[in-house]
Amino acid sequence: MEMSADAFEQLVSDELDLLPDEMVDGLDNVVFVVEDEPEDGSDLFGVYEGVAATERGQYGFGELPDRIVVFRKQHLEECDTVEELRDEVHTTLVHEIGHFYGIDDARLHELGWA
Repeated sequence: MEMSADAFEQLVSDELDLLPDEMVDGLDNVVFVVEDEPEDGSDLFGVYEGVAATERGQYGFGELPDRIVVFRKQHLEECDTVEELRDEVHTTLVHEIGHFYGIDDARLHELGWA
């Protein structure tokens, strides 16, 4: 599948806007970034870079924001349709937001987030 970087970034933004309030309201000092691919050449769809909320002490003032990175090329390589792409981006966002909260995949399913 092919899609411009701008169109993919807009798709990610649209999917982020569709996530439930209870999932995104607690995000603090986090930025969402779209990059073409991981620098290490891995086949990740996304990555959370930061300290999980469950592991934080005093945090936030003067700290650089945590990052949730969504990788464009891996998504486009794995998806054949825009619907598949939206689903995969949604899954990636939920998974990485879960890491922010310190939630593992099993608990994400229990909460109905994945």
